[in-house]
Amino acid sequence: MNAATASRRHRPSTVRGALDLSVTLVTDAGLCGLRGVTAVVSEAVDGGVRVVQLRDKAAGHDDLLRQLEALATAIDGRAALLVNDRVEVAAAARERGLPVHGVHLGQGDTAASVARELLGDDAVIGLTANSREHLAALRRMPRRDVDYLGVGVIRPTSTKPDHPPALGIEGFARFAAEAELPCVAIGGITMADAAALRDAGAAGVAVVSAICAAPSPRDAAAEFATAWGAR
Repeated sequence: MNAATASRRHRPSTVRGALDLSVTLVTDAGLCGLRGVTAVVSEAVDGGVRVVQLRDKAAGHDDLLRQLEALATAIDGRAALLVNDRVEVAAAARERGLPVHGVHLGQGDTAASVARELLGDDAVIGLTANSREHLAALRRMPRRDVDYLGVGVIRPTSTKPDHPPALGIEGFARFAAEAELPCVAIGGITMADAAALRDAGAAGVAVVSAICAAPSPRDAAAEFATAWGAR
């Protein structure tokens, strides 16, 4: 497939204004095991995952690009595709015409303002935040720079051993009430937490091991989607 064909086939769609954050899958190659990340993501999107965030701290630039191309094919427009941290990879993927919708940034990563300039106004930019200091910094930033916040951890989790103190659902609720952006809860979340977090003001939940390590990623994703939508 030549570059022109790839650009027509994989041109990023504009999802920034209508992003469904309800169930986000953050990938973990180790937890996906022999099945591989692409197979797990395909099943999870079948089950109801609406945002896929490719996170692979060990992968190089070219490897991440190959992973994004495989994920874009597997997702086939059914979910938004984000890159964790690596703004330059997201920019390169978008230049190739791959449907990569944006990035999720940590506090120590590329500044959101830089990411916005590199990726453009239609890109989705998420930012990890979990303290009053983070909220104060956000209020000093242009509103255009960040679209949503990843807030956690809710409970201690082995997938992020250096995580800050757990917020719990009540702590999340207090944070979300002060935030001026949609907040996605992350960190140690189980299906039993989904409805409570929604009621606490979450725009969605982000999960890693509960889907990546599940015997059936499709079933696990479907259960999260059902739990999120239950009234």
